[in-house]
Order: sequence, then structure tokens, then C-alpha cells
Amino acid sequence: MKRVCYLDVNGSLSPDCMHKIPDADLVRGYEVMLLTRHIDERMVTLQRQGSISFAMSSYGEEGCVVASAAALQLEDWIYPQYREDGALFWRGYTPQQYIHHMFGDSQDSILGRQMPNHFGSRELNIVTVSSPLATKIPHAAGCAYAMKLQKEQTIALCYFGEGTTSKGDFHVGLNFAALRHAPVIFFCRNNQYAISTKTSCQFACSDIASKGEAYGITSVQVDGNDYFAVHEAVSKARQQCLEGTGPVLIEAMTYRLGAHSTSDDPSVYRSEQEVEEWKKRDPVLRLSRYLKTKGLWDDDKEKTYLAKVKSEVDEAIKVAKATPPPPLSSLVNDVYATVPPSLQEEYQSLRTFFPEAT
Repeated sequence: MKRVCYLDVNGSLSPDCMHKIPDADLVRGYEVMLLTRHIDERMVTLQRQGSISFAMSSYGEEGCVVASAAALQLEDWIYPQYREDGALFWRGYTPQQYIHHMFGDSQDSILGRQMPNHFGSRELNIVTVSSPLATKIPHAAGCAYAMKLQKEQTIALCYFGEGTTSKGDFHVGLNFAALRHAPVIFFCRNNQYAISTKTSCQFACSDIASKGEAYGITSVQVDGNDYFAVHEAVSKARQQCLEGTGPVLIEAMTYRLGAHSTSDDPSVYRSEQEVEEWKKRDPVLRLSRYLKTKGLWDDDKEKTYLAKVKSEVDEAIKVAKATPPPPLSSLVNDVYATVPPSLQEEYQSLRTFFPEAT
């Protein structure tokens, strides 16, 4: 399948690109990518220091996440996997909110009930991440079908990695959406590795996009590190969904430059030479070069912006470290409308070990 690409590694935009993105949106997209990268780096450091328990980075994949989120409307629903913190920041989630979540403290919107990097926001229509992969694909298809039944002018977008396509939920979700013409975008971040398993060890076909075509779904493959190509693909897919012609599968070819998580050592299964080759296609670097040639960005602006980001993140970490953990009662609240006697009994027993807990 032909891969769509407009922005080369030097930041030059092909004249074939007819898709227009306002300058202000491009600059904001670049700023969100820089913010995402900085916060990811800090979270990995905090995990190594023992301040938080776990961290995952979107290093190298920021372009496809931010560009795709930027092509949506706030009313559209997003089903993230766990590298889509850039989508959160694009929609207005603050570094302070995110860092409270990474600490799992009493100001975390989900009160530490999930691992770090398992974020979500009801206000921003971003469904909380779930550790089991692929389970959200049928959920997104069902959500989109509900939108169709209620005649809402909105769509759902579901993110997942290429390894997730080996799960049965992927095939169930695509088949259901295709049959029901559900307005959903299936967005595959093909970052070449499902933890340590390379794509060539997962499936015999040459791409993911062809799997969508097998279900009668419009499918496209784009350079996931090309901000313009991703933004165009999602914009077109959203319009197609709203026109009622059915779902769209987008395969964004990108690369995970960092480790899968802080529990992973990628040097065991891939070469440094491979990583260095992909660094030349860095989405942040490519968009930076484009913006500079257009006079929309320069080194002074970058220095000023990064200083602002660093100060804000430093302060957010300081606040999170001083924030108490969630109340003990959060263990049993929000599970049932009314806490059942058996669970209440267990909770009271637990409180004997924490006499000051509420």
C-alpha cells in the first residue's frame, strides 16, 4: 500500500500537499509536542528516582498523536492506549493534572486506582486507559454506533499499536464497525515493536492497513512522523465518518525511540544503529525545521518556551510530592451505587491497620 508523506526529514513540504493547517495551530501543535517530550523525560527520571512507580514515554511518536488529536473536535471521543498524553495536552489537560495522575495522589482524577500512564478525562471526552490491550476497540466501535443512532455529529477515535492487531478484539471491533457503518477511526501507531516483538515476527502481511480493507473498511497508510500527512488523514477520515460511509483505519508508520516502559531494556532486542536511523525522521525535528523556514519559529522562541515548560513542570512536581495520597475510602467508593455490607465489613477491618484513615 502506498504511504502518504508530504513533509521530508529536512522540513520541506511537498507541493502535492493540498491540506491547509492554520499557522497558529501548527505552532501550538509543535509546542504540545515539546511539552509532551519534556514531561515524558521527567516522568522516566522520577521513576528511576523512586518517586513514581512506573512510566511510559511517547518519545518519537508525538507527531502522530498530536496531529491526529488536532484534527478532531472536542466533542469527539478519544480512546487512548497509553502513549497519547499529547492528545490530553492538546485538549487542555494541564501538566499539573497529569503529574498528579502520575503520582496517583488525592488530586488524581481517578484517585490512584490505575497505574501511571493510564489517564483519562471525562471533561475532555478521553476515556480512561485500560491495561488489557485491544479491549477498547469494540468499545470505541460501540460508542460510535451509539452516536450514529442518536444522530450526533461526532465520531470516536481509537488508538492502538500494531501488536494489538493480533488480538481478537481488533477483528471483532472492525467487523462490527464495518457492518454498522459506525463513525469510528481506528488509529494504529505502528512503532515497529510490540514490546520486544518486531512486526516481522507478528504477522506475515506487509502492513496493517490491508487488514482493514479485508473488512471492507477504507484504509490508509501514512508517515506517522509527518504532521501534515497525519492531520490530513484524520481530517478526511472524520469527514467520511460524518457522511455515513463507515469507519476508517489509519496506519501511522512511526518508531518508538525510547524503551517500551521503565520496565524494559530495548538494547536487548534492537540495535543502536537502527534507533539512530529513525532519529533522523524525528517528528519534532521535522516540524521544527518547517516552522523555522516559514518564519513561524526560531531558536530564541524555543529557548523561551522550554524554560517556561521546565518551570511549570518543576512546580507541578513539587506540588504533587507534597500532595497526600487518596483517602482510604476510595478503595470501596464508586464501585457500587451503595457499598454492600460485605465490602463495608472488609473496609472496616482494613481500617484497623490505618486508624487515622477516613
